[in-house]
Amino acid sequence: MNGSTTKGGLIMLSDILTSLPQSEQKIARYILEFPEEAVTYTASELGEKCHASSAAVIRLCKSLKLKGFQELKLRIVGDLHKSEVEGYRDIKPHESIASVLATTTNNGIQALRETSEIVNMDAVSQVVDALIKARQILFFGVGASSIIALDAQQKFLRINKPASAFTDVHMVAMQIANMTAEDVIFGISYSGETSEVVDVLKLANSKGCRTVSLTQFGNSPVVSIAHMNLFTSASKEATFRSAATSSRLAQLHMIDVLFMCVASEQYEETIQYLDGTREAIRFMKTQRR
Repeated sequence: MNGSTTKGGLIMLSDILTSLPQSEQKIARYILEFPEEAVTYTASELGEKCHASSAAVIRLCKSLKLKGFQELKLRIVGDLHKSEVEGYRDIKPHESIASVLATTTNNGIQALRETSEIVNMDAVSQVVDALIKARQILFFGVGASSIIALDAQQKFLRINKPASAFTDVHMVAMQIANMTAEDVIFGISYSGETSEVVDVLKLANSKGCRTVSLTQFGNSPVVSIAHMNLFTSASKEATFRSAATSSRLAQLHMIDVLFMCVASEQYEETIQYLDGTREAIRFMKTQRR
C-alpha cells in the first residue's frame, strides 16, 4: 500500500462504529477521540488504555477488514496529514439555488473522496480478475441500486463482455438457474441488507457462481454471503438520505473504477470494441434521417 492511498482509517472506524461489539467499540471510540495518541501505541498499550485486550484491538482490525494494527495506524496517520474538508451538509428550507448547488457538489465530492480512501486494492484486483475471466456477468439491485446495475450493464456491454442487469428477482432466478462457476453475480445494495440481494447471492452460491457485493462499508447480510466484497463510504446524508444522492455517486464511481481497470488490462481489445460500438450507434442514427 503506497502513501497516496494510505488513508481512511478514521472514516472506516466512524462508518462501522455502532455495529461493533462493545469491546471493539470502546477502542474505536478512543481512537476517534484521540487519533494522534492512538497511533503511538502498540496493540497491547492501546488495549490497556481502553481497558480492553490486545486481542480486541486485533479483532477490531479484522472487523475493518485490515491486515493488522499497523495498517490501521498507517491509515490514521494519512488521515491526520490530509487537509481539512468541509464534511457533509444537509439542505435547509428555502435555500437558494446557488447554495443547494454548492451543498450537493460538496457532498458528492466528499462521498467520492471518502470512498477512494477506504478502497481495498487487493479486493478490487480480485474482482477485476473475476470480471475479465467471466463468461457472463449478472448485475442485480433493487430501488436506487437498480440504476447502478443498469449503468454497469451498459458499460461492460460496450467492451464485448456479456452482461445483464435485472431488477425482478424472478427473472434473476431464471437466469442464475443456467449459470456456472464461469459466471459472476454482482449484488448491489447500499445498506447491505436488501433481502432480495441476499437471496440472489445465496442462489448464485448454490450454483457455484462467483459472487461479488457492492455495499456501504461494514458487516452486513450481503457482505457475509458474497465471495468478494467492495465498499463505498457510509455517506452522512441526513434528512434527504432517502434521495440516495452522494451514495449513488460513490457506487457509480466504483463501477467506473472496475470498468477502467478491466479496460486497462485488455487495452487493445477494449479500443476495438469501443470503436465498434460507436460505429454501430452512428449507423443507427443515420437510419433515422
